[in-house]
Amino acid sequence: MTISRSEAERLITIVAAVIEDEAGRILLVRKQGTEVFMLPGGKIGEGESLVEALKRELEEELGCGLAGEPGMLGEYRAPAANEPDCKVQGTIFTVRLAGSPSACAEIAEMLWHDPQLEPRFPMAPLARFHVVPALLSRRKAA
Repeated sequence: MTISRSEAERLITIVAAVIEDEAGRILLVRKQGTEVFMLPGGKIGEGESLVEALKRELEEELGCGLAGEPGMLGEYRAPAANEPDCKVQGTIFTVRLAGSPSACAEIAEMLWHDPQLEPRFPMAPLARFHVVPALLSRRKAA
């Protein structure tokens, strides 16, 4: 499948993390000036590997490093939450944090969400329609 130049220009490539607490809830963040909650993570810098970008983003956004190696959940594409007429292509990892997360840099708010419940807040399409179902499916298979 060939992607046209206009489609490629509207595709944002990111890396993001599923972080679970002991109750099985996932950590979601809301960036300053936005209303939508999403997984922590962000764009991949020039010359960065996916894991390097993930580590950098988690340190910047949550003030935490990784405890152990990240596990791959999958790659998903969905409408971008905060950028009209754009799609986001996300590589999603499951991770454990070294330390307690706190809202840093551009993060205005964080919350823990039970993925088995319908969200009572705006959630990014990537998380809501792809990551949460994949995570729940993985839990059932385990």
